[in-house]
Amino acid sequence: MNKSMTFSPVQLKVLGDAVGIAEELVSNHYKMSSTQWLRSRYDIKTLKELEGDEIVDGPFAQVLGYEARKKDGALGSSILNYYTVCFQDSTILKKLAQNKELLLLPFLVYITTHELVHIVRFAKFQQIYSASSEAQCAMEEERKVHAITASILKGVAINGMDKTLLYYQKWL
Repeated sequence: MNKSMTFSPVQLKVLGDAVGIAEELVSNHYKMSSTQWLRSRYDIKTLKELEGDEIVDGPFAQVLGYEARKKDGALGSSILNYYTVCFQDSTILKKLAQNKELLLLPFLVYITTHELVHIVRFAKFQQIYSASSEAQCAMEEERKVHAITASILKGVAINGMDKTLLYYQKWL
């Protein structure tokens, strides 16, 4: 995939809004305080910032997990899990161009909420990150995460969210 179709500055602002909305919705759903939320370390990257394996064809975004160790920490308990949500701008923008019923903000809220649910599930050991790429396990996990995402977003008053939820209904 090339990096020719990336989010514009206006679209990046919409993504920022979507991330804020999704963080609040996911933390409310899981009843997580802001302190607990910050323990789930993650970063958001868009296509301009992605390299190598972070760029994929197909999905609208993916979560990649990394491990970091404190400089002075030799023990396994000093390992920190860190996640990056890699947005695939081109894939998202192509889908929006193909399906005029989908609007950018609700679509990005859905994608972000979905990816944050994955991160919370990894952090709470409800899903093991290393097993998430195994085909059978991955499909089952995607179904679970889509169901949780739909539950979180059902009734959210964002113009166009109903069309986005309808688009993703095939995963439920």
